[in-house]
Amino acid sequence: MNTKVADGIVDDLVKFALIALLIVVPVRIFIAQPFIVRGASMEPTFESGEYLVVDQLTYRLEAPKRGDVIILRYPKDESVFFIKRIVGLPGETVELLGDRIIIHPADGGAPITLDQSYIEANRLQNEYGTYTLTDDEYFVMGDNRRESSDSRAWGPLPKRDVVGRALLRLLPFSRINVFPGAISSDQ
Repeated sequence: MNTKVADGIVDDLVKFALIALLIVVPVRIFIAQPFIVRGASMEPTFESGEYLVVDQLTYRLEAPKRGDVIILRYPKDESVFFIKRIVGLPGETVELLGDRIIIHPADGGAPITLDQSYIEANRLQNEYGTYTLTDDEYFVMGDNRRESSDSRAWGPLPKRDVVGRALLRLLPFSRINVFPGAISSDQ
């Protein structure tokens, strides 16, 4: 093989690698990233080992909504990532009354009892507590309340620890879908 041809191939490969990095790295950092579910805290909505794509862009443009499934940095160790559902929004008071959740809106409106019909009865847990959120905090819980380390254990989630929302479930193939775990947030 001619030296000029070999040099041309190497140059082309280097250019291709640089262009790929210039495209992939910003997408990975700012737009989307992979996430593998670990643990039982969101069962049966999400099973351990499922492969998700996380949308990191939407929450830069709009606020998270009640019912959204999010990926977050664990406030006590920000190198650890969790998957949880948003229950309480900034400024609200979340009241746990047995197996019910009552939301007291920030604007002083009428209290809302959350519809938790998407959670299997054996995964609910009777507990009591009241949590008042600041203007930059969320209250998050796992769908498997008996197996979840969440805001009940470590307090409200600071907005800065929200990474993004679950956009795609890619694995297992039998459960591929867009916005996995989505429920109505009309509450």
